[in-house]
Amino acid sequence: MSASQVTQALILAGGRATRMRPYTDEAPKAMVPVAEVPIVGYQLAWLAQHGVRSVTISGGYRHEMIADYAGDGSGFGLAIRYAIEDEPLGRGGGMKFAARHLHDVRAPFFVLNGDVITTFSLAELAEHHGRQRGSVTVALSPYRSNWGLADLDEEDRIRGFTQSPELPYWINAGVYVFNPDVIGLLPDTGDHEETTFPRLAGEGRLVGYRLSGYWRGIDTVKDVIDASREIQESGGILPPEFRVGRSCPEGASRP
Repeated sequence: MSASQVTQALILAGGRATRMRPYTDEAPKAMVPVAEVPIVGYQLAWLAQHGVRSVTISGGYRHEMIADYAGDGSGFGLAIRYAIEDEPLGRGGGMKFAARHLHDVRAPFFVLNGDVITTFSLAELAEHHGRQRGSVTVALSPYRSNWGLADLDEEDRIRGFTQSPELPYWINAGVYVFNPDVIGLLPDTGDHEETTFPRLAGEGRLVGYRLSGYWRGIDTVKDVIDASREIQESGGILPPEFRVGRSCPEGASRP
């Protein structure tokens, strides 16, 4: 399977994220600005860059702010549709609800949690999914400790510290490839990681993909500050027309 065969995606952007206050007092998490660009802006630009053409955004809390920003998607070179929850359904329920609004419900699709910024290759993810012949492939990121680790010698003397090291474990990066037959296995409400994923894992149908490249989950105010610095230092910030306070203009060139 190549990336050209996965041309649609679903973004789960319905959460309020109380841990992100004050950013989310008046805005959904997907609209939190990182280096002046909303999280969802980076996601849409990344998807378009990797050949995705149709995106369904699952919205809930203050969903109109996402629609005001992204519009019909033409500013990103995408076609965007919206699936709005009347009440919170949880991540699994929200995914099942939104999947019914995909451009082609019979085709595979990418899924993104609405709080991740990344630049890894979607082509490699899709190809890995095809080779492994699973039903769902989960992108995995190396686990980086939030704390510094002490380096001890044999006599328990501290010789130094390693700040925020990568550890030999892999965490769910919040990016997936789904085959369409899994939609019916998702819960109507609740979390797919507590129901659907354990079932698929037990059946040998859940695949992991160890990504390489930039990845950052935006869960706290500190994450916003750190990600803003990282993006500015890497030169990855989007052009001014995609920053907060300015809608994506109709017909604007794709970043």
